[in-house]
Amino acid sequence: MKQEKTLSVIIPCYNEERNFQQGSLEKVYTFLKEKFLSQYEVIIVDDGSSDASISLIEDYLKDKKNWFLIKKEHQGKAAAVEEGVRRAVGRYVLFTDFDQATPINEAEKLLSFITQKGYDIVIGSREGKGSKREKEPFYRHLMGRVFNLLVQLLALPGIDDTQCGFKLFKTKQAKVLFPQLKVGHIQTKRAYTGAFDVELLYLARKRGLRIAEVPVVWTHYKTNRVDPIKDSLKMFADLVKIRVNDFTGKYDDFQKKR
Repeated sequence: MKQEKTLSVIIPCYNEERNFQQGSLEKVYTFLKEKFLSQYEVIIVDDGSSDASISLIEDYLKDKKNWFLIKKEHQGKAAAVEEGVRRAVGRYVLFTDFDQATPINEAEKLLSFITQKGYDIVIGSREGKGSKREKEPFYRHLMGRVFNLLVQLLALPGIDDTQCGFKLFKTKQAKVLFPQLKVGHIQTKRAYTGAFDVELLYLARKRGLRIAEVPVVWTHYKTNRVDPIKDSLKMFADLVKIRVNDFTGKYDDFQKKR
């Protein structure tokens, strides 16, 4: 039986050669080694990368204890993170983006809300007092705020930022929530995130879990992965599916037990 760690860090990966070369994993390694000693694990889940990501990561991990690489077919970010959660053995599980748009050191801030205040889920937020958004193009910010308006109207009133890729869970709750996801798993030739974060938090609320939203630092990194029109339409479709799933009773059995 594996010894329980304090923290499992899950990093989804899809064609991250550029981010790897900019030292994103080394930043994670340096922070965790200093703050958590050996009581952590890092699970990188490759979502069918077609560049040099896998070979670069495999070489990097040769001397890294408690670091693991999982390779799977391309199904999108939701499926990658879910696979990482399934393998996690830490008491708490954090998923964070490969590019470290929200730096790993922000994890300390989130952890205190679980360990000291008893929350079940703590999500990084790029909105509100204390948050910081750097280098973000206006169109990306506008996209995010319009989507959040729809999210608050249709699914999660009171949560200002569901899409920041920096979320911390009590692992026992994450292992219950992620297998219930019904949106976000998709076969596509390009990167896709979708609205699985919304569904996760929607399910968590139905289950009566306590969710804290904590302001974080976030930096926009230029990417060609986002198609403003196509991705916005797909995410809105995911949002509608969540409400349809709830209306048709697909979440009913799940919400009963905490």
